[in-house]
Amino acid sequence: MKAVKASIPKGTRDFGPDQVRKRHFIFHTIRNVFVRYGFQPIETPTMENLTTLTGKYGDEGDQLLFKVLNNGDFLRKADKEALSSLDASALLPSIAKRGLRYDLTVPLARFVVQHQNDIAFPFKRYQIQPVWRADRPQKGRYQEFYQCDADVIGTESLLCEAELVQIYDEVFAKLGIQVNIRLNHRKILEGVAEYCGYPDQTMDISMAIDKLDKFKDGWVGVCRELEERGIPAEAHSKIQEALQADSIETLKSILADSTVGQEGIAELETIGRFLDGYEIQNTLQHDFFLARGLSYYTGCILEVAVNTEASGQKEIRMGSMGGGGRYADLTHMFGLKNMSGVGVSFGAERIYDVMEDLDLFPHDPSAVSQLLLIAMDEESHFYAFHLLRQIRAAGVNAELYPEPVKMKRQMKYANTRQFPYVGIIGEREREEQKIALKNMTTGEQSSLSMEEVIQTMM
Repeated sequence: MKAVKASIPKGTRDFGPDQVRKRHFIFHTIRNVFVRYGFQPIETPTMENLTTLTGKYGDEGDQLLFKVLNNGDFLRKADKEALSSLDASALLPSIAKRGLRYDLTVPLARFVVQHQNDIAFPFKRYQIQPVWRADRPQKGRYQEFYQCDADVIGTESLLCEAELVQIYDEVFAKLGIQVNIRLNHRKILEGVAEYCGYPDQTMDISMAIDKLDKFKDGWVGVCRELEERGIPAEAHSKIQEALQADSIETLKSILADSTVGQEGIAELETIGRFLDGYEIQNTLQHDFFLARGLSYYTGCILEVAVNTEASGQKEIRMGSMGGGGRYADLTHMFGLKNMSGVGVSFGAERIYDVMEDLDLFPHDPSAVSQLLLIAMDEESHFYAFHLLRQIRAAGVNAELYPEPVKMKRQMKYANTRQFPYVGIIGEREREEQKIALKNMTTGEQSSLSMEEVIQTMM
């Protein structure tokens, strides 16, 4: 058989033991905060029906869905006309009925509708699972990545938005990352669309604004995008004027004639009242340029970005570290009306990259093996194996090299694995019921009893 080149798909990554431990630290930190705020865990399948996924993320989002080919000879039932004319969009429904999940929010809406008789509303759930997007891979952007979501379904209370701000603030403080938590409201963007004279093109305006950070030429690129979406140059300055408002009060004045815009402003003020007196550990700000491109958002929207200036840490160029917002009736698409929800998501991959760059991961000795036992001969090997049970029962992470080979080979393994201690056992140690314990950092070696070894490890 011809050898196959060892490789992985673009936009994906392998994680070694040290990386996995660090990722678990991130997940554990986020999960603990979710639980403290009353969120319950669920999990949903890797694949969803394409009918569940399509039409929920806007045209550009739909293009990024990974489709899964039907089982077996999928071409036998393919649309022959679409196949012969190479019409991919027409062909797709006949060859693929499933897709990999794009996010965790749409699967949540489907879950809520399917299990509505088994859950209590408001339903507060968290979910930590991978998602897939056929995006162009680059630093901080992958085709497979984990999301850590918290959502509340079944209430319109703005208390939920205030708590989600607190969750962002608390998690990033515990991770040691200084961030900007940015707030805006979709109704404000609707008000801006009214103000510039194009009330029916709120989504087009929002999609263009959402690309502001992606364009190298900034606002010029946004204007170019607006033109392409049918919004002429004379409207661009009015859009920019509103979005550049330096305060809520200024925006109130600009959008004075927009009822929907005033509603959005009032909701942001209510969230602010909930947060009065809360000592935020990061930076919270209103950012009227914040758009969030996903089409299902209808209310308050949030986004988090790293803020190394505030902490004095080295500059990190990284996109959004998390985001979310209010969706008025996402479950309506699955037949359940009047079920408002709001949620946020943490981008675990970007959090990992930032923590690695800033050297923020703590060293946790309990997460790795602390002691390697080395046997000098076969009899000592069996003896050492029986000692392992007592050592582990005392709470020490310990291993025994699997063969009583040459000392040099076993010590090389200990150095490579970076064991802090090595316990050497030979005929003398068996007779004296001792272990020759070597500190691999200092090089010191002592003959100790089992109890003394355990005490040293603890």
